[in-house]
Amino acid sequence: MRLRLEPLAEGASPPRPAPPRASMDPPLQCEISDSIAEISLARPPVNALDLRLLERLIETLRQAAADRNVRAVVLTSALPGRFCAGLDLRELLGQSETQVRRYLEKLYVELGDVQYNLGKPSIAAVNGAARGGGMTLAISCDVLITGESATFGYPEIDLGLVPAIHFSHLPGIVGRHRAFELLFSGRSFGAEEARSLGLASRVVPDDKVQSEALALARHFAAKPLTAMRLGRAAFMHANDYRRKIADAVDVFCNVVTSDDAQEGLRAFLEKRPPRESE
Repeated sequence: MRLRLEPLAEGASPPRPAPPRASMDPPLQCEISDSIAEISLARPPVNALDLRLLERLIETLRQAAADRNVRAVVLTSALPGRFCAGLDLRELLGQSETQVRRYLEKLYVELGDVQYNLGKPSIAAVNGAARGGGMTLAISCDVLITGESATFGYPEIDLGLVPAIHFSHLPGIVGRHRAFELLFSGRSFGAEEARSLGLASRVVPDDKVQSEALALARHFAAKPLTAMRLGRAAFMHANDYRRKIADAVDVFCNVVTSDDAQEGLRAFLEKRPPRESE
């Protein structure tokens, strides 16, 4: 039996029974089958992260954490060739530091907390391009399975921004010097390089990403419940980078509200070169 898990908006009436197949309504879908919660980002055209999508994702993860029938979570995309393009830049343009901080606390603090306390394994099934905040979503999961044609990158520096959250944990994954090169060059890289760096767990044919992620999720779900819950909690505690998140939020907010960063955002959205400040 397949069930649909979709958070209610505040004050909304309970939804009608879900149709046999999930709709493509944005910003995400969630289905539960065989004790696996499959969460699919569905905000065309590129799954850019606005505040609404972040809130829905965090709430859906909280529901999965509280559901005793869910033994593992798969995070993926319903859009072909796109995992997540990162932050919706319109959410950052012309905003005050307080407004940007609210946005960043969702992506950095609340997402980190809900993944830390999930109590069950989470798998990112990356079936397309992942950039910036999309990397944050993928790396927040316990395991990352990627298709052969998936691409990755941290392009924030090209917009006058900084991928501050990744300063905290990327060096621990790929090493300090390789992390610096990735974060400050802004270049994109492919699935095989992601695996060689230790970012991706497996690279599989593009048409096998979903099935491989679900097969691994079922494998995890079949393990003893208490051992998985307590073992994962100990693992997360030993690898906890959240104490550094507050610094990352401060750095990002200071940079994104600068004149240079705001001009970089406007230029990108208007598809023109940025004007150099005098």
